[in-house]
Amino acid sequence: MRSLFWRILASFWLAIALVAGLSMLLGRALNQDAWILAHHPGIDGLAETWTQRYETQGPEAAQAFLERRKKRFRIDVQVLGENGQPLVRGTFPPRAAALEARQQNERRLPWRRLSNDYTSPTTDESYLFIYRIPHPELAAWHRGSLFWPLSALGIALVVLTLISLFLTLSITRPLNRLRGAVHDLGQTAYQQTSLARLSTRRDELGVLASDFNRMGARLQGLIGSQRQLLRDVSHELRSPLARLRIALALAERAEPEERERLWPRLVQECDRLEALISEILALARLDADPGAAQPVDIGLVLRKIREDAQLAAPEQRVAIEQAETVTVQGWPDMLERALDNLLRNALRFNPVGQPIDIEVAPQAEQLHITLRDHGPGVAEDHLPHLGEPFYRAPGQSAAGHGLGLAIARRAIERHGGRLELGNSPEGGFCARVILPLEQRGAA
Repeated sequence: MRSLFWRILASFWLAIALVAGLSMLLGRALNQDAWILAHHPGIDGLAETWTQRYETQGPEAAQAFLERRKKRFRIDVQVLGENGQPLVRGTFPPRAAALEARQQNERRLPWRRLSNDYTSPTTDESYLFIYRIPHPELAAWHRGSLFWPLSALGIALVVLTLISLFLTLSITRPLNRLRGAVHDLGQTAYQQTSLARLSTRRDELGVLASDFNRMGARLQGLIGSQRQLLRDVSHELRSPLARLRIALALAERAEPEERERLWPRLVQECDRLEALISEILALARLDADPGAAQPVDIGLVLRKIREDAQLAAPEQRVAIEQAETVTVQGWPDMLERALDNLLRNALRFNPVGQPIDIEVAPQAEQLHITLRDHGPGVAEDHLPHLGEPFYRAPGQSAAGHGLGLAIARRAIERHGGRLELGNSPEGGFCARVILPLEQRGAA
């Protein structure tokens, strides 16, 4: 998946290899004897033409050909036969030949000495051609013969420029899109479709865009839920505050005897308001950092909430079915609050005389905790909305603010699990808690 890394590495290596290779080839080609012999216009074709003149027209015509070549290209030529002796006088001055014989270092000579053998196709005679090109003439020819090497280098630079431009755009354009998405996210105007095309890339930037999309969706969901929670809180607080305000207004105008009858109503409204605020704070605390997780004995938690339920509703019976000791990793208070809310919700609707069944069943790497009552259940249309803050199914007459299931769902999700709510096939309402399993032991 690290294609962007390899793309950048390959581009740099290609650029370095291409420039270095062309530079080396150009330098070596321009300095090699074979390059000069094959491309210099004063040498190219000289051996063939001279051999034909020498064999058909004689030494005088061949000598005249060399002298004309020297006047035109300033190149001195000597031709030796198979016995090593000159076949013609040539154009190399005797004084220059003496200087060359005395000079040990060829680099200090004012000319470049080249030689090549040529075999006549008609007589099979071999000739040794010795060329001496003055350095100024050779340098001038180099300057004039750099068209094709420089053209190749120019083409290579154009190709490298295009590759660099493509690589730069493939990095900067996605980064600009990500920067725009970050700006939109900060302005709460982020659209996931803005990075949809970028997230399809199979490289690091595509993975980053996918992660950013998930983060943006999560943040937008949290912002939306917080806004909805604030709207719901403000709506839910208006009712008890309005009733409290009316009760206070009546108490101010009432007689002492009637005022005494209003005090319990005021206390009741204050208690309702306090309970509502406590549930809102409990829901808000679930988003805070709860600290380090620790092992939680599910059986111990269930027995504790059953004892609390029997104190609140002694007429109800809670049956726990657990075959083995099960421990999960989490936060005991948070998990106890979630299971207690689910049990209290079942107590509201369970008829007297019918037990509330709690079943603990480890399955593979998950733990299933099922709470089932024998109440009327919930209409299928309202099941998807259960667990939303302040949502209460129509026709529900039991007391509550619609925060118990929301607190339970949020707490279970903090443990890496999920809450499934539905009607049981045998009748009644069923809440199933699914948690990742930590360890198991014999009961």
